[in-house]
Amino acid sequence: QVQLVESGGGLVQPGGSLRLSCAASGYGFSIYALSWVRQAPGKGLEWVSAINSGGDSTYYADSVKGRFTISRDNVKNTLYLQMNSLKPEDTAVYYCGKDRKGSGRGQGTQVTVSS
Repeated sequence: QVQLVESGGGLVQPGGSLRLSCAASGYGFSIYALSWVRQAPGKGLEWVSAINSGGDSTYYADSVKGRFTISRDNVKNTLYLQMNSLKPEDTAVYYCGKDRKGSGRGQGTQVTVSS
């Protein structure tokens, strides 16, 4: 069973960048496709990006395409989300999960984009 812990969030100005990490413990990280999802204040979970088990196929929501990059390191058992050109509407708690619904997600990491 893989357990996931997100980190790397913070306060950033519009146009800034952050890199989120998702550290996995337990067996089987490299066999799972993984996703990032987010939840803005007062809203439901929104799928952001996904990556296949090998890391060679990636997928993005239209709202982040061209600004965010998902990647993974199956040796370090870590998933990443590089976020560039951040906008206030990217403000949310970000989670990594085993599917587009964020199953098995951790406690999340807060990202706040504000001047």
